[in-house]
Amino acid sequence: MKLLMHTCCAPCSVYCIDSLRKEGIEPTLYWYNPNIHPYIEYKTRRDTLKQYSENINVNLIINDEYGLDEFCKNVVGDLENRCSNYCYPVRLEQTVKYAKENGFDCFTTTLFVSPYQKHEEIKRICENLAKKYDIQFLYRDFRVGFREGQAKARELGLYMQKYCGCIFSEEDRYLRRS
Repeated sequence: MKLLMHTCCAPCSVYCIDSLRKEGIEPTLYWYNPNIHPYIEYKTRRDTLKQYSENINVNLIINDEYGLDEFCKNVVGDLENRCSNYCYPVRLEQTVKYAKENGFDCFTTTLFVSPYQKHEEIKRICENLAKKYDIQFLYRDFRVGFREGQAKARELGLYMQKYCGCIFSEEDRYLRRS
């Protein structure tokens, strides 16, 4: 099975990769995250994933599009629904297109590891994209390994981000603490 796995960051990929490898599936990682801001955060996450993928000998494809302008244009009118209406669909559709155009059998995403993401919404988007592009969607609920993966990421000294990715999610983390 030739699997392309959209990867949001190194820490979230740890459990996903380990779990898939236990199943005999060797994923190819795909970095496409134009929702991550500011640029230093984007670069740090990308570079951490690059180093981690080299360390564990997993293939990584980087679509290095820092998309601040497009992100802002597409979310400014509906910030509350930015994840479902822009962030998830744009990243996952680009992943699926790449998978289809480059001979992959199926796709998945590390977004399924986080208990903080809108799991069922991501699953629905993936199912719809699988139909649209006629490619298999490999669904795994990786959330059972979230804490384990985060602990291993810390042990490995991986950069551990403090928010989902966009500047508005960073703001949300501060507002929740108040």
